[in-house]
Amino acid sequence: MTINIKKISESYDPNKVEWRNYKDPSCKEFKIDFDYSLLGYDIKNGRLDMLLRYPKDKSHCRRHRHVGSTLTLVLEGEQYLTEFNLDGSKNTIHRKKGDYALAKTDASPHLEHGGEMGGIVLLSMQAKDGLLFEYFDENMQNGWTVSVEQYVESWNNKSTYGD
Repeated sequence: MTINIKKISESYDPNKVEWRNYKDPSCKEFKIDFDYSLLGYDIKNGRLDMLLRYPKDKSHCRRHRHVGSTLTLVLEGEQYLTEFNLDGSKNTIHRKKGDYALAKTDASPHLEHGGEMGGIVLLSMQAKDGLLFEYFDENMQNGWTVSVEQYVESWNNKSTYGD
């Protein structure tokens, strides 16, 4: 049985949290290599707070879009995003340490990576139906979603979310 609300970490200090790594060596377009740490969650209300750490050399996270509303705060380094719009255009976003952003629900699919020296961001996500992300294959198609409950379950099982 899953607990509905839990604070996992007392701190967002990158030296005090538990990190999990995800790599995808099958991606040839760019390097998918990042760490994440869950800070806390509220399954009933669709909330998840986590840290995302990009190693140096422009490491990416998976191709995705945020289904839930997401607050982003850059704690260290940099964050770069390339958003893919429905009309085929792209937006490029660059955030530096201290930058804050608030994204609406059903955000555009995007690629995301750290800068040359990496980066750490705090993500605080809220999803009415519990769905946080939609991930995509190398063609930005064949999406699958991951919920707060799935994130928590994978964290508790010491597995990687979304697989």
